[in-house]
Amino acid sequence: MRAVFLDRDGVLNQAVVREQRPYPPDKLEDLTLFPDAAEALARLKNAGFLLLVVTNQPDVARGTQSRAVVEAMNRSLAKQLPLDGFLVCWHDDDACCTCRKPKPGLLVEASARHAIDLGASFLIGDRWRDIDAGAAAGCRTVLIDRGYRERGPAAEPDFRTISLSSAVDWILQAH
Repeated sequence: MRAVFLDRDGVLNQAVVREQRPYPPDKLEDLTLFPDAAEALARLKNAGFLLLVVTNQPDVARGTQSRAVVEAMNRSLAKQLPLDGFLVCWHDDDACCTCRKPKPGLLVEASARHAIDLGASFLIGDRWRDIDAGAAAGCRTVLIDRGYRERGPAAEPDFRTISLSSAVDWILQAH
């Protein structure tokens, strides 16, 4: 089975950007899909890819967001997009878990659960943590460069772009 792993905030829905740094939306009403998301994911689905969201949500551990709101956002995305599932890391960095990107734990868990061939799969993300997690899992990676003020990935992405649609174009040509 081939999959495309997708980060949530900044890939499927717009991140809240403050001082050139991305943050997840605070409430369900602030969740705004990128206009090209549904069509782009439909093309991946039609090509036979399993579509899984892999997302860090450390604000739950930090006490600044509720798990219920994050799960409501995920349900909303699942209703609007052809997604096959969500894998969420609820921890902050100091938890030293294996699931928080840039570690590949969420992708490895998905691979075991769905018999995914990680080497034939892709990860699309908008931050260094996403790209490094995908590379560590053995996936090909696509960075959607949103111009954030943060360090770049340690692993060079296989492709850089500015939109989900062009990321999907590349994946459909590369596979």
